[in-house]
Amino acid sequence: MQKTAALLLSGAMLAMAIPTMLQAEVAPANPVSAASADPAQPAKIADQPNISGVWEIYPDPFGDGGDDQTAFIELPVPGDGPKLKEPWASTWKKLRADRDAALKAGKPKLDPSVQCLPEGMPMIMGAIFPLEILQTPGRVTVLGEFLTQTRRIYLDRPMPKIDDLNPNFYGFSSGHWEGTTLVVTTKGVKESVEFFEIPHSANMTITERIRMTGADLMEDAITIEDPERLVEPYRFTYGYKRNPNYDIQEYFCDREDPLLKVDANGNYEMKTGDEVK
Repeated sequence: MQKTAALLLSGAMLAMAIPTMLQAEVAPANPVSAASADPAQPAKIADQPNISGVWEIYPDPFGDGGDDQTAFIELPVPGDGPKLKEPWASTWKKLRADRDAALKAGKPKLDPSVQCLPEGMPMIMGAIFPLEILQTPGRVTVLGEFLTQTRRIYLDRPMPKIDDLNPNFYGFSSGHWEGTTLVVTTKGVKESVEFFEIPHSANMTITERIRMTGADLMEDAITIEDPERLVEPYRFTYGYKRNPNYDIQEYFCDREDPLLKVDANGNYEMKTGDEVK
């Protein structure tokens, strides 16, 4: 997946601006050469499929970004969207309508990522920026380039009782292999961590079925179950392509963005040339 240095991430939103906006989008300083060892192809662990390496969302949902390099682009809610119970359904639909209207007006609304907060689960698996998966005995670690995030999946470890979990951005993930599919259950995601602003309860359960679909292709079929908020389970799938020629970059951000400003209504827009420090 080819990205330009002009993309600026805002959670599920990208601002396409000047090349200096993102440190993470520059070409790696030391790209992997054909003659060097391929870090994406380590020795297999037992009979597990090799899912290690750097992965990018595939197909690329951003395309070439079009001609307008200052436009804001919002990613669509994956799948068919959630079927929420009331009153959450009406509230969520209004939130999305307000966000769409602000986007069309060129003043997108704030979201947690603009405020330098981690994406959490399951947003990190959307791989708006590349992910690196490290496959080691007893654990699969997911490193997100955006905000240098870390998610840990513990293999063959019992899931603690919900009351024993400390709610956090990624929850507690327990996985096991079913043949060539890594099945992962996640619980304990903080209620304040919302995926596309979708509300959820403390008892939400996320199930992933991660499997290779080709030599360097992988998919993550995600099911979100939350009877307290959802009429039925919410299902969608992310696809990825392995990129052995890219090195994950360090990426941090400041709450005061050098290129964006926020108005009194919680919308943000590009700073003018005089306002850029």
